[in-house]
Amino acid sequence: MTDEVFDVVLVDDAADVRAVVQRQLHLSGRFRVMAEGATGREAVELAAAHRPAALVLDASMPDMDGLDAIAGIRAASPTTKIVMLSGFDAASLRGEALRRGAADYVEKSAPLKELPARLLSVLGAHFDVAAVDDQSLGAEAEAVLAAHLERFRTFFDQAAIGMATLTLAGALVRANEALVDLLGERPEALVGNPLVTFVAEDDNDAVLAALREAAGSPHAREVEHRLRADGQDRWVHTTIAAVRDADDRPLYLFAQLEDVTARHEALEQLRASEERFRLMVESVQDYAIFMLDRTGHVSTWNLGAKRLKGYDAEEIIGKHFRTFYPDEARSIGHPERELELAVRDGRYEEEGWRVRKDGSLFWANVVITALFDHAGDHLGFAKVTRDMTERRHAETARDRAAADLAASNEELHEAAQQTEEFLAVTAHELQSPVAAIIGAAEILVDYWDKLDSDERVDTLRRISAGGTRIRRLLDDLLTASRLEAGTFAVTSDVVALEPLVDQACSEVVHGSGEVAVTGVKGLRVRADAARVVQIVINLLTNAAKYGQPPLSIDAQERDGFVELRVSDGGPGVPDTLEPRLFEKFAKHSQTTGRGTGLGLYIVRELARAQGGAAWYEPPSTFVVSLPAAV
Repeated sequence: MTDEVFDVVLVDDAADVRAVVQRQLHLSGRFRVMAEGATGREAVELAAAHRPAALVLDASMPDMDGLDAIAGIRAASPTTKIVMLSGFDAASLRGEALRRGAADYVEKSAPLKELPARLLSVLGAHFDVAAVDDQSLGAEAEAVLAAHLERFRTFFDQAAIGMATLTLAGALVRANEALVDLLGERPEALVGNPLVTFVAEDDNDAVLAALREAAGSPHAREVEHRLRADGQDRWVHTTIAAVRDADDRPLYLFAQLEDVTARHEALEQLRASEERFRLMVESVQDYAIFMLDRTGHVSTWNLGAKRLKGYDAEEIIGKHFRTFYPDEARSIGHPERELELAVRDGRYEEEGWRVRKDGSLFWANVVITALFDHAGDHLGFAKVTRDMTERRHAETARDRAAADLAASNEELHEAAQQTEEFLAVTAHELQSPVAAIIGAAEILVDYWDKLDSDERVDTLRRISAGGTRIRRLLDDLLTASRLEAGTFAVTSDVVALEPLVDQACSEVVHGSGEVAVTGVKGLRVRADAARVVQIVINLLTNAAKYGQPPLSIDAQERDGFVELRVSDGGPGVPDTLEPRLFEKFAKHSQTTGRGTGLGLYIVRELARAQGGAAWYEPPSTFVVSLPAAV
């Protein structure tokens, strides 16, 4: 009786492997190769078209790998026995292949002459081993398969960095212990799953692109992305490279994943810190603070620079800073010499004449600092300029008016101290709400699932409260800036006083007790509604911060004006501070570090701008008058 011949389909992306396997099966006399394919999708199509007795299937192939194709093959031809022929020797991959429905798993490192026997075994047929020995293809064919074996089998198992071998389609075949720890999964749960299964959804496209590019390129591809691990996102730097055979054809992919979460978080914190510093620098008006590139061209511009020199940012950025120097200084190369000295010594300082946009001169104090990176490479310069014209005039007139000169110097010194204290206090005032917002946001991000609804709402309210504090501070800073610059404008409308007072109370008083409000019902004023609310908020904030409960508001109409009184139960203002209460930056020594010193100044200036006034009545009452509306 003649031994039965079985129909077989071969699927491997390497044509030379298909050739030697087809030849070995043909020499056995027991198999007829009906068709060949190169991808997992072709394997499914060929199984449906030919329904072979057996299908020999590679594990790593482009488009769709062998593991993913098993289910489709079985659905298309349930009777077909699938034998996976792979260069990977991972036990976990063997187990995953058998679990998905493969009948056997044969490594390419096994002698090729054994393949017919393995196939016949899964088909339940007898095979003469001696006949196989006579028909073996020999060392040449075995060399072809050896070239397709996995090249990295043990060296990466103990590596400290996460490493993995992948099929060309991106499915995990083997993961070392470091990667298992990083992903927080059992090793058997990783094998057969696409790498992108463990990647944050927003980063899937970037990782898939890196996989495709690595498979088709002789060069490694790198991508930084988030990895879902232990229920939280971690940042990793992934390098993917294709392992190729002697003919430069990709066999499989090798990936290493380095945990860079700490570095990423540090960079994000640095970015946020730099952004806060940038915003602070841009808002300073008393100093011209700007950056120069290595050749001296302006690259940044703050409000103080615009105020001092007269240029808008778009007019000056990109121009050389010699623009600010008189012709005599430019003719001898003095600006360029300043930069040379700053690079040599790290810092250069001088005083001299500078030119504004309109051609007028001012006496400037200039500090130029050379900037270097951690490697010592020169990046550019930071330049700070102060208008010292008044001091210069005072020094020139010293012989004629020594007393006036001393007073001017004292004013300049006090202004500098006030500005320095104002910047420090402003930064301090911002720290608390910013810290509260960041802390609450981190709680929501890290513990959202552990918080109940009330805790989430309370945390969100804390974020809102912090934002409200920052908004109030910014409103005061912008208002003070515009009042000082003379660009502040108010509207004049007939408005009811009661809802404005209610709005201010609701925005300020939290945990300080109720505010007793009397006399406001039915009163109307001719004023700017938003500015009236700002006045009351500033007075209530001042009372809550420096006074004591109870807080109260009373209003009455008198001589064509409505007088609004805000009182607290505290001891009142020290005698030494009372004459300066409504001046900018006026603060008692005991309140250092609390408040910006702008609140009462803004109250008085807003009241004046609307045709009214503001004053203090001991022991602890502040009064604002606004025109009454008929």
